[in-house]
Amino acid sequence: MPLIAQSLDEALAPIAGGRLLAVPRESSGVAMAATRALIRRGIKRLHLVTLPTSSLQADLLIGAGCIETLETSAVSLGEFGPAPRFVAAILSGAIKMRDATCPALHAQLQAAEKGVPFMPLRGLLGSDVLAHRPDWKTIDNPFGNNDPIVLLPALTPDVALFHAPMADRAGNVFIGTQRELVVMAHAAQRTIVTVEKIHDGDLLRDPRLAAGTLAGFYVEAIAVSPRGAWPLPLPDHYGIDAAHMAEYARLAATPEGFAQYLDRYVYEKRAA
Repeated sequence: MPLIAQSLDEALAPIAGGRLLAVPRESSGVAMAATRALIRRGIKRLHLVTLPTSSLQADLLIGAGCIETLETSAVSLGEFGPAPRFVAAILSGAIKMRDATCPALHAQLQAAEKGVPFMPLRGLLGSDVLAHRPDWKTIDNPFGNNDPIVLLPALTPDVALFHAPMADRAGNVFIGTQRELVVMAHAAQRTIVTVEKIHDGDLLRDPRLAAGTLAGFYVEAIAVSPRGAWPLPLPDHYGIDAAHMAEYARLAATPEGFAQYLDRYVYEKRAA
């Protein structure tokens, strides 16, 4: 049975420096309170994999010096502009970048989910991405003539981390329609989840909720963190905090402004 942790730090204990950490896209339930807790801990050298994109979460971790390698198809603040700390890190060479595509990242995690060493994918053929990913191999289709296919190695995260609406006391987690969270949990060696609340019933026995529930045996630890995705949205529960995102984009445009943001919202050193 998963640990229902007493604190965020207790739940996040398995995430150590050098681990391969998988996180979901910005609108699927991002564990932002947990992200701030990891920064406060001073974690370093993470290999961050986003499924398949990221925004504030990746930018914060990069700016705080937590990321050594980034594997993603995009990092952007969307309507709020470029992700400034990501852009600065790429331009300065501060992080190792492993370019990917949305279908490729999904395919690699699906391979790990299925317990197979690779997954074939056709859409990468003819793209420049292949020139930058020597670990992706193009072969001839053994079942056809003159029919090349790309093989993508399975990607097995050390830890998957996300935020969800609720969990029950047996550790089952309701994720609703965010099915990529299931793939992440199946693929990862460990899954850590923050939730809005603990549900008193059995989610897997509730006919209204069972289809959107991840079974607890895929989950290692759960921490209650109300509004734990803020300032990003949690689908069907609350939207994005547009004013906060605009403030972040403005402050993070410079190293000095980013440091002010960390003091104010991560380390909570509020100005008098």
